Amino acid sequence: MTRRHFNRLLAAAGTGSGALGGCATGGAGAEPSLDALARAKGLRFGSTLGVGSAGRGSRFHDAAYRELTARECGVLVPENETKWPQLCPDPRQPYRFGPADEMFAWARSQGMALRGHTLLWMLPKWLPDWVNTHDFGAQPRQAAERLLADHVRTTCSHFGDSIESWDVVNEAIAPETGLLHENVLTRHVGDVELIAQAFHQAREHAPKAQLVYNDFMSWGEGNAKHRAGVLKLLAELKRRGAPVQALGLQAHIGVWSLPAPGGAGATGVEWRRFLDEAMGMGLDLLITELDVNDRGLPSDIAQRDAGVAAAARDWLDVTLAAPRLHRLLCWGLADHYSWLQDGKPRDDGLQKRPLPYDAQLKAKPLRGAIADALRAMPAR
Repeated sequence: MTRRHFNRLLAAAGTGSGALGGCATGGAGAEPSLDALARAKGLRFGSTLGVGSAGRGSRFHDAAYRELTARECGVLVPENETKWPQLCPDPRQPYRFGPADEMFAWARSQGMALRGHTLLWMLPKWLPDWVNTHDFGAQPRQAAERLLADHVRTTCSHFGDSIESWDVVNEAIAPETGLLHENVLTRHVGDVELIAQAFHQAREHAPKAQLVYNDFMSWGEGNAKHRAGVLKLLAELKRRGAPVQALGLQAHIGVWSLPAPGGAGATGVEWRRFLDEAMGMGLDLLITELDVNDRGLPSDIAQRDAGVAAAARDWLDVTLAAPRLHRLLCWGLADHYSWLQDGKPRDDGLQKRPLPYDAQLKAKPLRGAIADALRAMPAR
């Protein structure tokens, strides 16, 4: 982040919440929900929900947080409950669909659309342990293909048409090199071939779902190789006839990796070019996991919240202008349930504040920035 931009983020705290789009109250009040604002422009807004991990407790079973999710969201995606390691930690046991089924039944009762995340996470550490140690026998390619096909069939067939959109493959590109990650399955099948097979299997067993490639490439400096690698993969999948339909933009952004204010600098131009190239392949776009890491911002809460809101507004103004973008999801709504609390801590040791609501479920300037970005974006 440039000093100019850093100063701009800090200055935002002194201009009043109105400069950041305001800060809605935690109650229902007269403020439209974020999903209502999104729907007015042809989008849907949503968030993740889960039954708990890393000692943070069950977000789903927190009644107040669940009510907040119902109030703000029209789309729900499970944080972990439809991932392969959680569904099938032991191949000798039946798939564990119960947690996802419970959340999905509730979400449907609230009129929410459902996303599935993710059928194949390419990094070895996110595969089930038993897959990494599996004996693939005398015909390893066929065994690996069968293992993947069985998982996709079992998972997609269980959920059927209830899921509107699947993250079929997650994070296939190494950001440092732009090359494809390897794992025990790619060693036997091939990297692009394995990914293409995952999409073909998903199309067979989830014929009505949107099929998405999801990754965390950013618009920040140093992300050019990651973006180029994603575009190369998508082009190759399209060339092979794989039924990839959309690109998921995770949007785990940080205030240190932003372009010049307003997205007008070289990095913002490159991000728009990246989105245009993806859409030029006939792909739709989704913002799948929005949050803003506040490492690098001051300890003062007002300054931090202002900086986070300004950073999000810059990114959203550029990204929401993409005409083929139809979903905006945060990766959580309240700070204390964010996965970022489990990662690299702030230098001052304070809890991060990356989401639209604080730990008391009070709306923050980030909520206002998202609302104002939705109001300002072009209609679909």
